[in-house]
Amino acid sequence: MDPARAADRAVPPNPLTHLSLRDRSEMLLQSEADRRSLPGTWTRSSPEQATVLRGGVRRCLQQQCEQTVRILHAKVAQKSYGNEKRFFCPPPCVYLSGPGWRVKPGQDQAHQAGETGPTVCGYMGLDSASGSAVETQKLNFEQQPDSREFGCAKTLYVSDADKRKHFRLVLRLVLRGGLELGTFHSRLIKVISKPSQKKQSLKNTDLCISSGSKISLFNRLRSQTVSTRYLSVQDGAFVASARQWAAFTLHLADGHSSQGDFPPREGYVRYGSLVQLVCTVTGITLPPMIIRKVAKQCALLDVDEPISQLHKCAFQFPGSPPGGGGTYLCLATEKVVQFQASPCPKEANRALLNDSSCWTIIGTEAVEFSFSTSLACTREPVTPVPLISTLELSGGGDVATLELHGENFHAGLKVWFGDVEAETMYRSPRSLVCVVPDVAAFGSDWRWLRAPITVPVSLVRADGLFYPSAFSFTYTPEYSARPGPPGAPEPATGADALLESIHQEFTRTNFHLFIQT
Repeated sequence: MDPARAADRAVPPNPLTHLSLRDRSEMLLQSEADRRSLPGTWTRSSPEQATVLRGGVRRCLQQQCEQTVRILHAKVAQKSYGNEKRFFCPPPCVYLSGPGWRVKPGQDQAHQAGETGPTVCGYMGLDSASGSAVETQKLNFEQQPDSREFGCAKTLYVSDADKRKHFRLVLRLVLRGGLELGTFHSRLIKVISKPSQKKQSLKNTDLCISSGSKISLFNRLRSQTVSTRYLSVQDGAFVASARQWAAFTLHLADGHSSQGDFPPREGYVRYGSLVQLVCTVTGITLPPMIIRKVAKQCALLDVDEPISQLHKCAFQFPGSPPGGGGTYLCLATEKVVQFQASPCPKEANRALLNDSSCWTIIGTEAVEFSFSTSLACTREPVTPVPLISTLELSGGGDVATLELHGENFHAGLKVWFGDVEAETMYRSPRSLVCVVPDVAAFGSDWRWLRAPITVPVSLVRADGLFYPSAFSFTYTPEYSARPGPPGAPEPATGADALLESIHQEFTRTNFHLFIQT
């Protein structure tokens, strides 16, 4: 979404700015009319509480003491039948990141002398699990070289008795000492009986893989679970890991594109397409490759049907000579190498592969929860963690309102612009509305600003729990010259070309929304 265009759509025909306001009485009448049109109750913290919270919010923003829980999992899971256990592959994993996890606990959570190890432990299961030891797996977090804590649930499965078509994973985190941190849910996961062997149709789009989606690749030698290797990235290089997997963005590539430059190409990925894999964490890419369907350890060179979940596939490097040979992406123990295929002697449109160059492809999802407990004086769980998905601006100047769309909202949340609390109204679990604070709250010289002011948008719970977001709000200046001393000559018309260009660009509205990257 183009932030400037989005702002334009939200601005009335005669936009208001903080530097070009209507008559004060007219403005107040309009403000009251806007408030009456919105259901719910506008709330704000008491002056005493707001003063305490403002200092804490300022410290959270300056010290960046947030804690992040990131859950990675596959989009689909195979159902188990009878007594078999088809463990999820790739297994769901959890990353704990952020400096807040390393903040020393308070006195009520004090460690015993000499106590070491992780400060949190986790338990993961399916959302209908009863909590028994059989249905919930304990996660043992280990510190990674990048300071993140990593945990993996390798023995979860959908039993034969579970008749649902969709489910969610549930992660329960408990601090050392028994204090419950919260319960976190994954995205929805679709249950399938087995990978479809039929030619895929775009009518069944929930199993097809689209360009720009996140996927994982794994290799299983001789169909043995213990020999599973996942394509991953370590120390800036692609590896085949038996323990950790990485999510990659699958792009439909262009033969004329430079590495890392992906023109927008929508649609579902089909066999025979030129694709490129980009690691979602490091941004490292593999060269463009042609994705091929695999059947009976052969690459099928003449198939162009859509790719489906859990299909066997191979990745051929371009420039191979005609005749069915070519080089393919392959693993050798923990290394990723190239394999030279040979033409199939019986069928011209096939290439003979080895086990190590046959990959299974599956779509993946990730959900991230961020919070900071350093400001809160409570032993209540941090969940449900509110997640902001989009922002919608209405009006301008002192009568501007901002609507937050997302999930897990409740009446105890307040919207903050930087360290300034906004008057907030709870509409529904998916909608919060707030009054945009006046720009004067962020500086005394706001009437003569020469540069935009950008402040982060965050949420604060009634007990002081801080929820940062990826969104920010930008106040853009209206052109206005600072008054000079009495008797001073008027500035020349073209004296400040830079300021005039800012004026021309931003007079349409004094608000723009940006997503921080």
